[in-house]
Amino acid sequence: MERHLHGQDQVLIPPDLTESFEPIVGQAVTLRPLRREDVDIETVFVSGLSPESRHNRLLGGAIRITREYIEKLTTVDYSRDMALAATVMLEEREALIGVARYVLDAGGESCEFALVVADAWQGRGIGRRMLEKLILVARERGLKRIYGEVLATNRPMLELTRKLGFEVGRHPDDATVTRVALQL
Repeated sequence: MERHLHGQDQVLIPPDLTESFEPIVGQAVTLRPLRREDVDIETVFVSGLSPESRHNRLLGGAIRITREYIEKLTTVDYSRDMALAATVMLEEREALIGVARYVLDAGGESCEFALVVADAWQGRGIGRRMLEKLILVARERGLKRIYGEVLATNRPMLELTRKLGFEVGRHPDDATVTRVALQL
Protein backbone atom coordinates (compact mmCIF):
# COMPACT_ATOMS: atom_id res chain seq x y z
CA MET A 1 0.00 0.00 0.00
CA GLU A 2 1.14 3.50 -0.80
CA ARG A 3 1.69 5.56 2.36
CA HIS A 4 0.99 9.25 2.64
CA LEU A 5 2.11 10.96 5.83
CA HIS A 6 0.44 14.09 7.18
CA GLY A 7 1.63 15.06 10.65
CA GLN A 8 0.78 12.16 12.93
CA ASP A 9 -1.77 10.79 10.48
CA GLN A 10 -0.96 8.02 8.08
CA VAL A 11 -3.25 7.05 5.23
CA LEU A 12 -2.85 3.75 3.43
CA ILE A 13 -3.92 3.94 -0.21
CA PRO A 14 -4.71 0.61 -1.85
CA PRO A 15 -2.36 -0.54 -4.64
CA ASP A 16 -3.33 -1.49 -8.17
CA LEU A 17 -6.30 0.85 -8.51
CA THR A 18 -4.70 3.34 -10.88
CA GLU A 19 -5.49 3.01 -14.57
CA SER A 20 -5.62 5.21 -17.64
CA PHE A 21 -8.21 5.10 -20.39
CA GLU A 22 -9.44 7.23 -23.25
CA PRO A 23 -13.10 8.14 -23.04
CA ILE A 24 -15.38 8.07 -26.07
CA VAL A 25 -14.24 11.55 -27.09
CA GLY A 26 -11.32 13.31 -25.50
CA GLN A 27 -7.93 12.83 -23.99
CA ALA A 28 -6.56 10.20 -21.66
CA VAL A 29 -8.19 10.02 -18.24
CA THR A 30 -6.44 8.63 -15.17
CA LEU A 31 -8.56 6.83 -12.62
CA ARG A 32 -6.88 6.57 -9.21
CA PRO A 33 -7.62 6.70 -5.49
CA LEU A 34 -8.47 10.15 -4.17
CA ARG A 35 -5.74 11.46 -1.83
CA ARG A 36 -5.57 14.03 0.95
CA GLU A 37 -3.27 16.18 -1.14
CA ASP A 38 -6.10 16.50 -3.70
CA VAL A 39 -7.76 19.20 -1.57
CA ASP A 40 -6.98 21.99 -4.05
CA ILE A 41 -8.12 20.15 -7.18
CA GLU A 42 -11.21 18.87 -5.32
CA THR A 43 -12.04 22.47 -4.35
CA VAL A 44 -11.80 23.61 -7.98
CA PHE A 45 -13.83 20.59 -9.10
CA VAL A 46 -16.70 21.03 -6.61
CA SER A 47 -16.78 24.80 -7.11
CA GLY A 48 -16.99 24.31 -10.89
CA LEU A 49 -20.03 22.02 -10.85
CA SER A 50 -23.17 23.51 -12.38
CA PRO A 51 -26.12 24.12 -10.06
CA GLU A 52 -27.85 21.12 -11.68
CA SER A 53 -24.88 18.77 -11.13
CA ARG A 54 -24.49 19.99 -7.56
CA HIS A 55 -28.23 19.53 -7.00
CA ASN A 56 -28.12 15.96 -8.39
CA ARG A 57 -25.02 14.97 -6.43
CA LEU A 58 -26.23 16.42 -3.12
CA LEU A 59 -29.83 15.21 -3.58
CA GLY A 60 -31.04 18.76 -3.71
CA GLY A 61 -29.36 19.67 -0.44
CA ALA A 62 -27.46 22.90 -0.04
CA ILE A 63 -24.12 22.03 1.51
CA ARG A 64 -21.77 24.91 2.11
CA ILE A 65 -18.46 24.26 0.39
CA THR A 66 -15.81 25.01 3.01
CA ARG A 67 -12.17 23.97 3.34
CA GLU A 68 -13.22 21.60 6.14
CA TYR A 69 -15.87 20.02 3.92
CA ILE A 70 -13.34 19.46 1.12
CA GLU A 71 -10.78 18.04 3.57
CA LYS A 72 -13.43 15.61 4.79
CA LEU A 73 -14.10 14.52 1.20
CA THR A 74 -10.41 13.88 0.52
CA THR A 75 -9.70 12.02 3.77
CA VAL A 76 -10.72 8.44 3.08
CA ASP A 77 -10.40 5.44 5.37
CA TYR A 78 -9.44 2.95 2.67
CA SER A 79 -9.68 0.05 5.10
CA ARG A 80 -13.48 0.55 4.90
CA ASP A 81 -14.38 2.96 2.13
CA MET A 82 -13.33 3.80 -1.43
CA ALA A 83 -12.97 7.08 -3.34
CA LEU A 84 -11.77 7.22 -6.93
CA ALA A 85 -10.66 10.36 -8.74
CA ALA A 86 -10.84 10.78 -12.51
CA THR A 87 -8.19 13.25 -13.61
CA VAL A 88 -6.81 14.73 -16.83
CA MET A 89 -3.83 16.93 -17.56
CA LEU A 90 -4.90 20.43 -18.58
CA GLU A 91 -2.24 23.05 -19.28
CA GLU A 92 0.35 20.81 -17.60
CA ARG A 93 -1.68 20.58 -14.37
CA GLU A 94 -3.74 17.73 -13.06
CA ALA A 95 -7.46 18.54 -13.08
CA LEU A 96 -10.14 16.55 -11.29
CA ILE A 97 -13.09 15.76 -13.57
CA GLY A 98 -14.97 13.13 -11.57
CA VAL A 99 -15.24 11.42 -8.22
CA ALA A 100 -16.85 8.09 -7.39
CA ARG A 101 -16.98 6.79 -3.87
CA TYR A 102 -18.61 4.28 -1.64
CA VAL A 103 -19.02 4.21 2.11
CA LEU A 104 -19.40 0.95 3.97
CA ASP A 105 -22.69 0.79 5.86
CA ALA A 106 -23.03 -0.11 9.53
CA GLY A 107 -23.58 -3.81 8.84
CA GLY A 108 -20.29 -4.06 6.95
CA GLU A 109 -21.74 -6.11 4.09
CA SER A 110 -23.09 -3.35 1.84
CA CYS A 111 -21.98 0.08 0.70
CA GLU A 112 -23.63 3.26 -0.50
CA PHE A 113 -22.14 4.90 -3.58
CA ALA A 114 -22.04 8.43 -4.94
CA LEU A 115 -20.78 9.62 -8.31
CA VAL A 116 -20.30 13.00 -9.94
CA VAL A 117 -18.63 13.99 -13.21
CA ALA A 118 -17.80 17.58 -14.20
CA ASP A 119 -20.38 18.99 -16.59
CA ALA A 120 -17.99 19.39 -19.53
CA TRP A 121 -16.99 15.71 -19.26
CA GLN A 122 -20.44 14.14 -18.92
CA GLY A 123 -21.70 11.79 -21.63
CA ARG A 124 -18.25 10.40 -22.46
CA GLY A 125 -18.38 7.12 -20.51
CA ILE A 126 -16.31 8.39 -17.59
CA GLY A 127 -19.06 7.94 -15.00
CA ARG A 128 -19.73 4.44 -16.27
CA ARG A 129 -16.06 3.50 -16.04
CA MET A 130 -15.84 4.90 -12.50
CA LEU A 131 -18.97 3.10 -11.30
CA GLU A 132 -17.79 -0.16 -12.88
CA LYS A 133 -14.50 0.21 -10.99
CA LEU A 134 -16.35 0.85 -7.70
CA ILE A 135 -18.44 -2.27 -8.27
CA LEU A 136 -15.30 -4.30 -9.00
CA VAL A 137 -13.55 -3.09 -5.84
CA ALA A 138 -16.65 -3.76 -3.72
CA ARG A 139 -16.87 -7.32 -5.12
CA GLU A 140 -13.17 -7.93 -4.55
CA ARG A 141 -13.59 -6.81 -0.94
CA GLY A 142 -16.39 -9.33 -0.44
CA LEU A 143 -19.26 -6.88 -0.14
CA LYS A 144 -22.69 -8.27 -0.95
CA ARG A 145 -24.51 -5.16 -2.21
CA ILE A 146 -23.89 -1.66 -3.52
CA TYR A 147 -26.72 0.86 -3.45
CA GLY A 148 -27.48 4.53 -3.81
CA GLU A 149 -30.16 7.17 -3.79
CA VAL A 150 -30.70 9.10 -7.00
CA LEU A 151 -33.00 12.03 -7.64
CA ALA A 152 -35.94 10.81 -9.73
CA THR A 153 -35.20 13.64 -12.19
CA ASN A 154 -31.57 12.52 -12.70
CA ARG A 155 -32.29 10.45 -15.81
CA PRO A 156 -28.66 9.95 -16.92
CA MET A 157 -27.72 8.35 -13.57
CA LEU A 158 -30.85 6.20 -13.51
CA GLU A 159 -30.12 5.05 -17.08
CA LEU A 160 -26.50 4.24 -16.17
CA THR A 161 -27.46 2.19 -13.13
CA ARG A 162 -30.08 0.28 -15.14
CA LYS A 163 -27.48 -0.53 -17.84
CA LEU A 164 -25.14 -1.87 -15.13
CA GLY A 165 -27.83 -4.17 -13.75
CA PHE A 166 -29.00 -2.21 -10.72
CA GLU A 167 -32.55 -2.75 -9.53
CA VAL A 168 -34.38 0.57 -9.53
CA GLY A 169 -37.20 1.23 -7.11
CA ARG A 170 -39.13 3.89 -5.27
CA HIS A 171 -37.94 5.43 -2.07
CA PRO A 172 -40.64 4.65 0.53
CA ASP A 173 -40.44 8.06 2.20
CA ASP A 174 -39.60 10.45 -0.64
CA ALA A 175 -41.15 10.45 -4.11
CA THR A 176 -38.35 12.69 -5.43
CA VAL A 177 -35.70 10.03 -4.74
CA THR A 178 -35.17 6.67 -6.42
CA ARG A 179 -33.30 3.81 -4.78
CA VAL A 180 -30.90 1.76 -6.88
CA ALA A 181 -29.21 -1.44 -5.72
CA LEU A 182 -26.98 -4.11 -7.19
CA GLN A 183 -26.37 -7.50 -5.60
CA LEU A 184 -22.68 -8.33 -5.87
